[in-house]
Amino acid sequence: MSRRIFALLFFLTFIFSGMYHNHAVAQTITDSTVQADSKISPPAKEPAVPEETGIQITKPKIEWKISFGKIIWSLIIFFIAFLIVKYISKFLESIAERWANTRLLIKRLLPILRISSWTIVIYIIIAWILAPPIETLIAVTASAGIAIGFASQDILKNIFGGIMIIFDRPFQVGDKIQAGNYYGEVVQIGLRTVRIVTADDSLISIPNGDLVNQAVSNSNSGEFNCQVVAEFYLPIDIDLTQLKKIAYRAAAVSKYVYLKKPIAVIIKNEIHEGRSLLKVRLKAYVQDLRYEFAFASDMTELV
Repeated sequence: MSRRIFALLFFLTFIFSGMYHNHAVAQTITDSTVQADSKISPPAKEPAVPEETGIQITKPKIEWKISFGKIIWSLIIFFIAFLIVKYISKFLESIAERWANTRLLIKRLLPILRISSWTIVIYIIIAWILAPPIETLIAVTASAGIAIGFASQDILKNIFGGIMIIFDRPFQVGDKIQAGNYYGEVVQIGLRTVRIVTADDSLISIPNGDLVNQAVSNSNSGEFNCQVVAEFYLPIDIDLTQLKKIAYRAAAVSKYVYLKKPIAVIIKNEIHEGRSLLKVRLKAYVQDLRYEFAFASDMTELV
């Protein structure tokens, strides 16, 4: 997070210096024009030309100046906004963990809240505090855009990927996804990366550009429940009818099961470790995806 703050501060400093440079250049041009005009000797008298046929040349004027006070106020507002957004995000996350019914909804609204908040803050700083002329703003934006475009193509690719993920919504915060070799719950969708928590409680950050260009499997697609598959091998001489009943009951009696969706028991003969065994796949739905692995372990133990 600290690296993001320093990067944004550097970007704001770059913008401020660019605006100041544009103002200085414009002022220099104006002063040079005035000096040049004063050195030109008056021309010989000629018949007066009517005013309506003359051409009037106006000198460019840029009254806007960026002061040290404006920079300080911009940084103060940025810092206050950072603290407010951080506090509200943590508060909403704590509420989401307490109330399971609103957990996914709150987690999905957090990225939109963050992006909207920072958009408003940047608008306030530029439009109300700095208040540059539109010509200066366009010039600085174009210069910054060219510089950033050449220096950070990968970052821009990830940012556009993040925007596509937010609007296309192949997955949302709270979904369980499989992306490449990683499987876990999406905890944050940012403009640069998507963060997921794996089964061993590791936080993985995946660049948005990589996610857009690969297949992503979504286990629950926005729902609280998701399918859980428990696999195990048994000797081939077991009574299949009895095995199906035991496996079905193992899923049905678990405290994690979601009984509004079907339970399936699939049995097939398979060679495993050089032996012919029965491979049993027990498919059932867990009522809260946070207990996915506990449910799979529970079914295996009961069988």
